[in-house]
Amino acid sequence: MQLIPVVDLKGGVVVRAHRGEREAYRPIQTPLSPSACPDDVVAGLLALAPFRTLYVADIDAITGAGDNETAIRDLARTFPGLELWVDAGEGDPARIAARAKSGLGTAIVGTESLGEADVEAALGAEGVILSLDHDATGARGPERAHNDARLWPARVIVMTLARVGSGEGPDMAALDRTARRAAGQGVVPALYAAGGVRGPDDLAALAEAGIAGALVASALHDGRIDRDSARFWA
Repeated sequence: MQLIPVVDLKGGVVVRAHRGEREAYRPIQTPLSPSACPDDVVAGLLALAPFRTLYVADIDAITGAGDNETAIRDLARTFPGLELWVDAGEGDPARIAARAKSGLGTAIVGTESLGEADVEAALGAEGVILSLDHDATGARGPERAHNDARLWPARVIVMTLARVGSGEGPDMAALDRTARRAAGQGVVPALYAAGGVRGPDDLAALAEAGIAGALVASALHDGRIDRDSARFWA
């Protein structure tokens, strides 16, 4: 299983995410970095462990308040060996294609940003990663994108926004439902957990459950996942 650090970008800086309450996100304060500048934060994460992949959430793009493409471009230039997974609210096939053409990361197609008419085209785009987004009330976005596993690409994130930054533990029930739904429809995507990871025990439990990776931010910055554990799972 792979540990994948997350940076949430808002207003050009890295912010601390909590339960999907995006209007309340504030610049991060972390012992891993002297500032909330994206380059500084990512350098701090890479000093902790040799991570291969970085998940970047462009909060401004997701919420329609602008974008952080300059910061993403800087990350790609400063850390050329790091694979970037970018969620910039790109549910439109044309925007997904533009991301691929730009070379600025792999597009994450989040169901919260996905229109009903774009499901097949967006999820059928080469190389995309699907994020099955959930909040406290349930699934967000088109039901077909959640329920028809035959439409899913090879990599699928199970994103429980209500657990992001909460320290409540990963949503094992949602992961299990997703795995069962996929198996029942004859597909076996690589599943990634997002939201709530508390520490090494959760990472071990996810690995035992056959999960391919875990997206983590708070537990890295708070030290609940220390250097040894981060290096083990990187």
